[in-house]
Amino acid sequence: MATAAADPRSGYCAATGAFRSKRAEVPLPADRDLDVVTFLASRRHSGVVALVDASTGRRTTFAELWRAVAGAATALAAPPFGLRKGHVALILSPNSVHFPVAALAAMSLGAVVTTANPLNTAGVVATHRNLISMVQIVMNRFRLEDSDTTETFLCTVSMFHVYGLVAFATGLLGCGATIVVLSKFELPEMLRCISAYGVTYLPLVPPILVAMVAHPKPLPLGNLRKVLSGGAPLSKELIEGFREKYPQVEILQGYGLTESTAIGASTDSAEESRRYGTAGLLSPNTEAKIVDPETGEALPVNRTGELWIRGPYVMKGYFNNTEATQSTVTPDGWLKTGDLCYIDEDGYLFVVDRLKELIKYKGYQVPPAELEALLLTHPEVSDVAVIPFPDRDVGQFPMAYVVRKKGSNLSAQEVMEFVAKQVAPYKKVRKVAFVTDIPKNASGKILRKDLIKLATSKL
Repeated sequence: MATAAADPRSGYCAATGAFRSKRAEVPLPADRDLDVVTFLASRRHSGVVALVDASTGRRTTFAELWRAVAGAATALAAPPFGLRKGHVALILSPNSVHFPVAALAAMSLGAVVTTANPLNTAGVVATHRNLISMVQIVMNRFRLEDSDTTETFLCTVSMFHVYGLVAFATGLLGCGATIVVLSKFELPEMLRCISAYGVTYLPLVPPILVAMVAHPKPLPLGNLRKVLSGGAPLSKELIEGFREKYPQVEILQGYGLTESTAIGASTDSAEESRRYGTAGLLSPNTEAKIVDPETGEALPVNRTGELWIRGPYVMKGYFNNTEATQSTVTPDGWLKTGDLCYIDEDGYLFVVDRLKELIKYKGYQVPPAELEALLLTHPEVSDVAVIPFPDRDVGQFPMAYVVRKKGSNLSAQEVMEFVAKQVAPYKKVRKVAFVTDIPKNASGKILRKDLIKLATSKL
């Protein structure tokens, strides 16, 4: 980490052009060759039940879990599998209490584990050190080991995705928490599990939060205390809507990438979450730069540029792709996230948009997410996605796909006028189409490519 003095309020160091996390440093094991399975199994905590199968109620204790991992490792190492260091183990499975067992067993043998995520073919290589760093930061965030009671998490997210894999198949198992595993998300089943198993923490992705807020009446959430959202930013309207409907539940957010083992920034308290639109403060052990995409210059507070982060959780690289690795991770360890962001005077990170998703209108750059956030404030708009629409004269212009609220007769002209009154001329929405839903991936991110294909299919 940098040693030059940083501003205690923002974390910005003018001498290095970098921001430093305002959170306390989290110590890591001195043994850099320690494997994550040994690390997790050696953690001391008061937890008894590790995993619960939501559909059957079958409970797996921590003692049973580690025996199962050892047994699976023995079976995988023997013929006909002969799994060993350097081999690649593919886990092709829906969410299951057996998923962590398979993953940890293969890892304990030194094999490379891949989850065949159908949403991501980048082939990110995370090391055991990356995973251990992630576990330490997760445990520090929730401080579950300091609790007198065992917290119960409901796994609603896919374990093939980095969010589910690192949180439920590794991270939380080091905290002594109980994990209730849903094989498939359905809202009624989620509510049943919250009640039946006394769920206190609910990690989820934004579409689930949207469904909870959109429900006509407050849903019964039992002993639920905290909702943890990741995968995509939450709008001010969504956060306020949730707080109004569920005032007893604290809502927290997080920011991370597959390439950063799902670590980067987070809001860790209700007070931090009141900074609407933020992804949170930088995670412990983290440095960040905001870099001008054109000049490569490191930018100060409240300036927008590409976010670069550095920490012990940053990936080793892309599998068998040296060129992609070198273009994404600098020789001195900075990960180029591809996200346009800024960090404010108090050290809070704000994600503006994806660098590659900027709309280029007459040379001006228009962030789709900015227009989406604006349109979501319209009382008759339920959901929205903004895409670049090709144009011979201007290059591209913003087009909006809009989901109207039930009973609304909102017109395309009204949508365009609503935006035009509040933005610079080059940011105006110049084409509108109405749809019944916005295509999104399992993390809640808009599938812009699908919408671009739909919009341009008749050209």
